[in-house]
Amino acid sequence: MNPPLLRVEHLAVQFGQHPKPINKILHDVSFTLHANQTLALVGESGSGKSITALSLLKLLPSNTLYSAQSLRFANQDLLTLSSEQLQDLRGQQIGIIFQEPMLALNPLHPIGEQIRENIIQHNLQARTKLSSTISAEESRQQTIDWLLRVGISDAREKYSLYPHQLSGGQRQRVMIAMALVNRPQLLIADEPTTALDVTIQAQILALLNQLQRELGMAILFISHNLRLVKFFADQVVVMHQGRTVENQTTAQLFSNPQHPYTQMLLNTLPTRTAVVVDSQAATCLQTHNVRVQFPIRKGMLKRIKSYFVAVDAISFGLKQGQTLGIVGESGSGKSTLTLALLGLTPASGEAIFQQTDLLTLSSKQWRQLRPQIQIVFQDPFSSLSPRLNIQQIISEGLLIHYPSLTTQQVEQQVVSAMQAVGLDPATRFRFPHEFSGGQRQRISIARALILKPKILILDEPTSALDHSVQAQVLTLLQQLQQQLKLSYIFISHDLNVVRAISHHVLVMQNGTVVEQGPVSDIFENPKTQYTQQLLAAAV
Repeated sequence: MNPPLLRVEHLAVQFGQHPKPINKILHDVSFTLHANQTLALVGESGSGKSITALSLLKLLPSNTLYSAQSLRFANQDLLTLSSEQLQDLRGQQIGIIFQEPMLALNPLHPIGEQIRENIIQHNLQARTKLSSTISAEESRQQTIDWLLRVGISDAREKYSLYPHQLSGGQRQRVMIAMALVNRPQLLIADEPTTALDVTIQAQILALLNQLQRELGMAILFISHNLRLVKFFADQVVVMHQGRTVENQTTAQLFSNPQHPYTQMLLNTLPTRTAVVVDSQAATCLQTHNVRVQFPIRKGMLKRIKSYFVAVDAISFGLKQGQTLGIVGESGSGKSTLTLALLGLTPASGEAIFQQTDLLTLSSKQWRQLRPQIQIVFQDPFSSLSPRLNIQQIISEGLLIHYPSLTTQQVEQQVVSAMQAVGLDPATRFRFPHEFSGGQRQRISIARALILKPKILILDEPTSALDHSVQAQVLTLLQQLQQQLKLSYIFISHDLNVVRAISHHVLVMQNGTVVEQGPVSDIFENPKTQYTQQLLAAAV
């Protein structure tokens, strides 16, 4: 066999330098990766997967100390490369898809220009080796071509949009295009399909496979989705508390896991455990013909020329203690529908909660209802204030809605909420950037649950969580639902999770409901071709 493209032997990483305290993150990480091979790093949030990937390109803070018996890529010692050499390597020979696109993309620049900048930058670096350079039109066309390849069909129109104008899945696709546009030898894919629906997920994995065959590209695939890993990877490395504890071929690992930690991970895949709903339960939310439209402005004076209908004629009922699952591709209107129900975007129609039409409430009226209808947003990093510590973030709702609580009572409730979602209360004085992506999502869930709402809207609540924590959160949600008769609106692209927790399912496409019914009917006997395609694409 040819020498490995990437060799990592006994890698250790620690933050801080003497005389400051040193925090050791990685202790002993070892693996090899060959050209045209896909190696998956799996493990719980905080196990060191992303730190390992970032260490390869020295993208960690400047006070980081690296040590390794060997850390080589394409016969280059990564630990001895200069800043200039590393800059040439990043994005050209090694591409990376970051876990959180909203954090990685520049909010001040159109997404097309950000991808194009990557092309131009590395073309300029190679100018001394090439007789010609790429033109502005060529780089723009390459950008559009890549946007099309990663599933953004209206690429020319999307080229000039900013990150906040795209859905979560679309932002993730932009990140994938940016990483692949220079055709790297090694692609580091850190949760590359986390925010994607199942159909686009299948397209992206097929695209990565195709490029791998074309370029002999190696892929370092980081994921908490064990089903995806089983489908996509050739080799699996299991990490736990900064160490590699198992390294096997994918087939061997899933058929005969050796380490107890690996066995625990494989035993946490979601199964059908939805709480039984009382047949006499009252309807707590009833919607009728909910419609959301946005004006399209054109011309020098930006006058309204037409309207884009994001949600059209949505009707459903939600019973007390019931979970309504909403599925559909990115851009189908799932999140927009929930924002309308929360009064966060204008809408028409009816949404009756406690004999009140939510779509007609003023801001003052909504303030009184907020504790009873809470939401967990899709992107935990952008929904958590970077200036507040976790104690302040989780307790913020309590202080607003229940100002008579004492400091001790507030702190006790924060501790209980953190324990309920699997967080160590001792970390409550840290800030969001000090937590992993999965830990930040748990903080968001704790912030919503602490107010004990009657309806909890969950927008991709487990997309950033590994399977063991995902199982804990689903169990927690089900326990709370049984104890408090909570009702959930559960949005997810993970159909296995939707099937596990939901009683009733809405399937959305292009802003409309194409099919709805009991979860067993939707998954076992789908009526529409679109639903059948979604289920077929699920891994």
